[in-house]
Amino acid sequence: MNQRLVLSALFSAACLVATVPAQAQDAAAGEGVFKRVCSTCHNPTVDGPRKLGPTMHGVVGRKAASVEGFRYSTAKRAPDLAWTPDKLNEYLKDPRAFMPGTTMAYAGLKNDTDRANVIAYLQTLK
Repeated sequence: MNQRLVLSALFSAACLVATVPAQAQDAAAGEGVFKRVCSTCHNPTVDGPRKLGPTMHGVVGRKAASVEGFRYSTAKRAPDLAWTPDKLNEYLKDPRAFMPGTTMAYAGLKNDTDRANVIAYLQTLK
């Protein structure tokens, strides 16, 4: 009986762990978070109206501070920084800690799932 209980608990835990990545990478949910949190300053399209921050179209894989015609802080012009999903995750969690001197006036997206979903959405903007 104990062995059955242990196996059942292990199976339940494995199922729970297996569903977390799918929930944590929902581009549709990320689009909603982007619209709610990011779209005030950032446009997701190439040809949309210019906003306070640069376009997020094509941001994943793009070199930092590389949108032509946009004025970046000295901190953002760091050499060899490309916006990978991992770097975006660190930056979005706490922009000022990740990049001291940034002019982005945003405290950060603290919720891990929201952040993962936004990054999944950003990866669709190609």
